[in-house]
Amino acid sequence: MRDGGTITERSDGVEPTVEVGRDASNVPAEPARTRSDLPQWRPDPTRQDLPGRPGDDAPEDPRENETSVFERPSAGGRTTDDEAYETSVLERPSADDGRRSAGRAADDEPYGDVLERPPARRAEDGRGEPPRRRSGWRWVRRVVYLLLALIIGTPLFSGFRVWWVARQDDHRHSDAIIVLGAAQYNGVPSSVLEWRLLHALKLYRDGVAPHIVTVGGNRPGDNYTEAGTGKEWLIKHGVPSSRIVAVRSGSDTLQSMVDVGKAYKQEGWHTAVIVTDPWHALRSRTMADDNGIKAVTSPTRSGPTVGTRDTQFHYIVRETGGYLYYVFIGRYRGDS
Repeated sequence: MRDGGTITERSDGVEPTVEVGRDASNVPAEPARTRSDLPQWRPDPTRQDLPGRPGDDAPEDPRENETSVFERPSAGGRTTDDEAYETSVLERPSADDGRRSAGRAADDEPYGDVLERPPARRAEDGRGEPPRRRSGWRWVRRVVYLLLALIIGTPLFSGFRVWWVARQDDHRHSDAIIVLGAAQYNGVPSSVLEWRLLHALKLYRDGVAPHIVTVGGNRPGDNYTEAGTGKEWLIKHGVPSSRIVAVRSGSDTLQSMVDVGKAYKQEGWHTAVIVTDPWHALRSRTMADDNGIKAVTSPTRSGPTVGTRDTQFHYIVRETGGYLYYVFIGRYRGDS
């Protein structure tokens, strides 16, 4: 045997006995130890000042009797007092059950009563500040802000549209090319009118439309009309007279478009490409649509109205005002 014992076999067949003797080092085996031989807890005489120790005169803290889940006694040794102080992890009392002692500081549980705080305002129980009433002036302020937004935003948006349409060049195939009138001097086109006629002539030669419509009346004392002057200029530059329709009436854009709409009905036409200055394109197109003409614009890119940036800004502001006047007032009164 490893511990120095010997096995003695018996002749009567009974189980052999084992005798434990000395091991190889001649050290006798240790005697069996019982539970009473284990070291017992003894109070430290130097720690008598701590609460809860035996012999202390301080009142016993009930929490000392709490039993952890790892220190529960067996079922046989359980008493009523043990069950009273035994607390499971899932059975911890809440803050409302009196867990806090009278001398416990509020900083120990900084978040314990967050959900228990009363609302800041209570009108029904008389505590706190009453709810503030919504003033009727709030709606007045909203209306004022809305009016300011419309007053400021509408011109800005319209000015952007004037600028945007001025940059477009749509010369799809149409029934005719409409050249809006401008000043003339005794049958000689002004520089503005001449640039418009040059652009219309180019579109005609490119096959955009088989006809050209010149527009514009005359002022008191003039011997020539804007439409007649434009027609004569186009004939001199190779356009057959049968391909030109001169609408010799109208002292402004709106009246000219009204008369062009009548001529379109007589000819059975429906579509047009309007040739005018860039900043005048949006207003003239809107007026043409109101008179039954499906129009697109192909404005000029040269001339006095597209010179400097100051000139462009001046015409954009001017045409924005003219467009807004026509949209809100002029189209109902027949004004330009």
